[in-house]
Amino acid sequence: MPTSARRWVLASRPEGKPVRDNFRLEEIDLPDPGENEILIRTEYHSVDPGMRSRLSGDSYAAALPLGATIDSAMVGVVEKSNNEKFAPGNLVTGGFGWVSHALSNGRGVQKLDPSLFHGPLRPTAAIGALGIPGLTSYFGLLDLGKPKEGQTVLISSAAGPVGATAGQIAKMKGCRVVGIAGSERKCDYVRGLGFDGAFDYHDANLAEAIKTHCPDGVDIYFDNVGAGMLDAALLNMKEHGRIVVSGQVAEYNAAQPIGIRHVTRFITHRLRMEGLVVFDYFKQFPTAQAKMARWIHEGALQYTEDISEGLEGSADAFIGLFEGENLGRRLVKVS
Repeated sequence: MPTSARRWVLASRPEGKPVRDNFRLEEIDLPDPGENEILIRTEYHSVDPGMRSRLSGDSYAAALPLGATIDSAMVGVVEKSNNEKFAPGNLVTGGFGWVSHALSNGRGVQKLDPSLFHGPLRPTAAIGALGIPGLTSYFGLLDLGKPKEGQTVLISSAAGPVGATAGQIAKMKGCRVVGIAGSERKCDYVRGLGFDGAFDYHDANLAEAIKTHCPDGVDIYFDNVGAGMLDAALLNMKEHGRIVVSGQVAEYNAAQPIGIRHVTRFITHRLRMEGLVVFDYFKQFPTAQAKMARWIHEGALQYTEDISEGLEGSADAFIGLFEGENLGRRLVKVS
């Protein structure tokens, strides 16, 4: 018999910061799984700041159509299966969005290995520390940043899942790491992860604060914010410094993006700036995930999850990202 399900869809395109009316919670009926199909019940789904750009137009992927389900990663349980690769009770992850249930032919669905997810490594890490945020940190820092022992790494949005992971990996590489965060509580958090320093951007002249905390300059700036924070970092870069562009959260809601002004520094200081879409590293995901899982089990890599209860709160959880509410990976517990 059909399964009663709920899903969030895009009701209207945001102008500036998203608001509740941009989203709509719908009830739908899903048919029983057909040939080779499975029915998945969502346990957790993510809310991702990088999704903001797709709500208004084309970005790293095509714009989300009006009326379409809001995209995100999820962890769920197979409830029914007509697919020999999956059995009822399997814990799985996939990209089905803000939904209570999903039908799938199995493509893009990954079974979680119970032997891997135990102790400090919870199944939700599959869409966090071992998912897109963690992998963005891993490949962005190691492949683009290329950190070397003794170098100084500056990270914006340092208390977020990407920034916090990148900072810890940089410490493993013997770097001095400074974080920029949005409150003293978040600064305390990143210091607790092993960062050598941190400051609240609300209470600081950015360029001067970076100079104070990085008196010898910055070798690698891991940028999750953009706008004025990026400009301030540029003024403090060492010669041959690298800027890794992971996100631009300060620009996502801007009608007219600020961009960068201090372009001359790229010439005078021979700087290199490069962005990444982590899916370009798809074939390398298993190797990176195995290494990061080992770090977590060894206690070398920590992660924090900010979990809200109930699918009905998904839109508010997403909106809160742009108010700086979250500490760590923001997830919604659906069931």
